Amino acid sequence: MKSFPMPLSTKEEQHYIQLCKIGDKAAREILIERNLRLVAHIVKKYNANDKEIDDLISIGTIGLIKAIDTFDMDKGIRLATYASRCIDNELLMMLRNGKKQSRDVYLYEPIGADKEGNEINLLDIIESVDDDIVELMELEENTKKLYQFFDKVLSEREKEIIKLRYGLGGEDEATQREIADMLGISRSYVSRIEKKALRKLRESFD
Repeated sequence: MKSFPMPLSTKEEQHYIQLCKIGDKAAREILIERNLRLVAHIVKKYNANDKEIDDLISIGTIGLIKAIDTFDMDKGIRLATYASRCIDNELLMMLRNGKKQSRDVYLYEPIGADKEGNEINLLDIIESVDDDIVELMELEENTKKLYQFFDKVLSEREKEIIKLRYGLGGEDEATQREIADMLGISRSYVSRIEKKALRKLRESFD
């Protein structure tokens, strides 16, 4: 496998992402080029031969391009994290389709069909925004943040009630009355604690 340029530093990456978002094509090219090592790293796990690796890198690069074009740094997700999912998604989609890739990947080469049965090609993918990936990444990042804030800002009693109320940590969801009976306190007290805990979590997100 051929070598690729070293990744950008965090500061450099942020700089080029900002330029890319205002339409700087040179910055976009730099982001693509300096993240090709990530594509190669992900491709390794597919245990392909040299020829297949070249094809997979070509497909993975499509996922990288899509990630760069749709990345939103305001979401609090690192580009590498987001791009990894997009690259993997692109590779898995191609493998699921069972299509043998040629060494040269053409933008207009048909690669499958959409939900309505319309033929799609690589150019369609590059220009489209994969909302499912965006939403999935947001959900995963927000879930991680929730558990971090959960441990950081809530008291032990608040944690206990929120776990029971919303079925966290494998617990069954319970009503405020059921929780009150379990803990030997009033339902109104459970309600106050729940509201206070939710306010703390909301403020942490904000």
